[in-house]
Amino acid sequence: MVIVQINYRRPDMPQAEWDARYTDDRAKQFLEVPGLLWKIWLDGTEERRAGGVYMFADRASAEAYAAGPIVARLRNNPELSEVDVRVFDVRERMSEITRAPLPRLKAAAE
Repeated sequence: MVIVQINYRRPDMPQAEWDARYTDDRAKQFLEVPGLLWKIWLDGTEERRAGGVYMFADRASAEAYAAGPIVARLRNNPELSEVDVRVFDVRERMSEITRAPLPRLKAAAE
């Protein structure tokens, strides 16, 4: 399993205006991303930072996503700055111990 972590600085706008951009349809597009198991959406109101944590089934899918059109749109969006995209392997045993929501891993308490 592989994590893609994306962070960026969002535009300086009222929080309500920013929040209005987060629609169900925006989320649903990620249901079609090959190899994506889940996504957690991030938003840091005070520092105007946003992004996501994405769990992929394999490195090839994660790297394809990081090099693909959705991330390219983020990088090329003039409203966003400091776009940072990183790909990490998951330390499965350590994550299992700490009850990470990883597919195919039993929770340590089970």
